[in-house]
Amino acid sequence: MAQENESKQLLHLVFGGELKSLSSVDFRNLQDLDIVGIFPDYKSAEIAWKSKAQETVDNAHMRYFIVHLHRLLDPQAK
Repeated sequence: MAQENESKQLLHLVFGGELKSLSSVDFRNLQDLDIVGIFPDYKSAEIAWKSKAQETVDNAHMRYFIVHLHRLLDPQAK
């Protein structure tokens, strides 16, 4: 049964950084990217994303993103 649960993991990456411009997704400095972590499902990734976004609310150029790693790892899956 543990194997079944592991196969259903939908990995998500949460990361962010300061953008060069508010109208693009080009980062000011790639070496300063904040890798928050990899999460086993969207809900936990969303909680981490929201927390980091709220911490940096005073910097309009700071943005955090959720990447659906499971879609990159298995693009054929529905």
